[in-house]
Amino acid sequence: MCGIAGVIASNPSPPVQQDVLLGMISMISHRGPDEFGLYLNKQVGMGSARLSIIDLSGGQQPISNEDQSLWIVYNGEVFNYPELRGRLQALGHTFTTRTDTEVILHLYEEYGADCLNLLNGQFAIAIWDERNRSLFLARDRLGIRPLYYTQTPQAFVFGSEMKSILAYPGINAEINRDALVETFVFWSPQPPLSTFSNIFQIPPGHFLLYQDEKIHLQPYWSLNFSDRDEPQIPMKVALEELQRLLLDATLIRLRADVPVGAYLSGGLDSSLTTALIRKYSQSRLETFSIAFSDPQYDESAFQKKMAETLGTHHHVVYTTYEDIGRKFPEVLWHTETPILRTAPVPMYLLSDLVHQHGFKVVITGEGADELFGGYDIFKEMIIRRFWARNPESTLRPRLLGTLYPEIAGLSDSARNFFMAFFKMDLTATQSPYYSHMIR
Repeated sequence: MCGIAGVIASNPSPPVQQDVLLGMISMISHRGPDEFGLYLNKQVGMGSARLSIIDLSGGQQPISNEDQSLWIVYNGEVFNYPELRGRLQALGHTFTTRTDTEVILHLYEEYGADCLNLLNGQFAIAIWDERNRSLFLARDRLGIRPLYYTQTPQAFVFGSEMKSILAYPGINAEINRDALVETFVFWSPQPPLSTFSNIFQIPPGHFLLYQDEKIHLQPYWSLNFSDRDEPQIPMKVALEELQRLLLDATLIRLRADVPVGAYLSGGLDSSLTTALIRKYSQSRLETFSIAFSDPQYDESAFQKKMAETLGTHHHVVYTTYEDIGRKFPEVLWHTETPILRTAPVPMYLLSDLVHQHGFKVVITGEGADELFGGYDIFKEMIIRRFWARNPESTLRPRLLGTLYPEIAGLSDSARNFFMAFFKMDLTATQSPYYSHMIR
C-alpha cells in the first residue's frame, strides 16, 4: 500500500526538522512496514513508508534521477511500467532499480505533467524538482490512492493520510461542517474537501504544482458522461471489447515480485476476476472470503462453490456482530471520515486475514457495481425518472415495492411517508446528483 508525506517550509521559516518528518511518517507506518526513507534538503523534506511489491531489495524510496535534480516518493502501482521503461531506455534514460517508482520519475523528467496520460495504474505521486524549486503532486484518475495537503504561513504539508499532516506542529483537527453534510448526502466528502476544514484532498484525475508558495491545481482526466456523439456499437462487438478489457485489467495486475491472491465474495464480480486468473495463470491461487454469523448476510455457500469449481486454496474469516462492534473504532481511525454503515469493518477483517497468510496483493473485483449499475440506488433512480414523467401517477411509484419489498408490508401511514420521501426532488432529473438528492 505504501504511505508518503512531506513538507516544503516557507521562507523565512526554519529548515524542515528530521524528527518532525519522522513523526509524520510514523503515523502512517501501517501503510508500509517494510522500509522507511527520507529526503531532507534544508527547506524540503519528503518521506516514504514502503510496502515492497516490485524490486523488493532495490526499490527503497525516495529515489532520484541521474543528477539528483528530481526526487520521488510514491504510493501505488503502475501496471504498464515494463513497457514504459523500455520506451525511456530507448530515449537514453538509465535506471538503477527495477521499480515502477523510478519509471514514473524518468517519465516526469521526459514529459512533465503529461506523463500522467501514459500511466495505467493507481497512484499518489510526489516529485520534488530541485532546479525549479517546485513540488509536483498527482493522484490517479479515479482517486483509488488518497493524497491530502494543507498550507500554513510556515509550510506546505502533504500526506497519504490526514493523520500524518496533523502530526506536523501547529496543524489542528477541526471538523469541516460542509464536508459532514456531504458525507450524509454522498456518503463521503467530495474533493477537494476533507473531514477537516484546513486539510484538502487532491481530487481524482488532478495534479498539483506548488512553486513560489503558490498552489496550482489542474485536472488531467475526467469522465465523459455525454453519449450524444458516441457511435452505436453492436452488442456483440461491445461484449468482445468488454471481455478483452476485463482480461487485460486482471492479468496486468498480476505483475508483482510477491504472490498475488484474490478476494472471492461469491458474487459475479470477484468470481469473474478469479476465474480469469485461474484460467490464464499457472500458479497456485489462494482466495479469501468473509462469512457472517447472521444467515441473512452470509454468502459462504456461494463462495465455497466457486472455490471448489475453480480449485483454489480457500481461506475464510468468520464475522459476528461483536467483531464488528469491537473493530469499528479502529476502522474509523483508518477511514479518517464518518462512515454511515459498518460494511468496511468486515473488509478490514478480511484484509487482516490476507496479511496473516503472507499476502501483500489481492485482486478484488471492487468497483464493478459502480461501473455496471449494480447498486439499488441506481435501480431506484431509474424508477424515479420513470415516475417523474408523470409525477401524479399512483401506479408508477409502486415499482419501488419490487426494489424494496419491505415497503409493501408497511402500514398505510408508513408507506405514505416513504412515498413522500422518494418523491422529493422527483422532477429535478437534470441534476448530476439526482440519485443522491433525496438523501
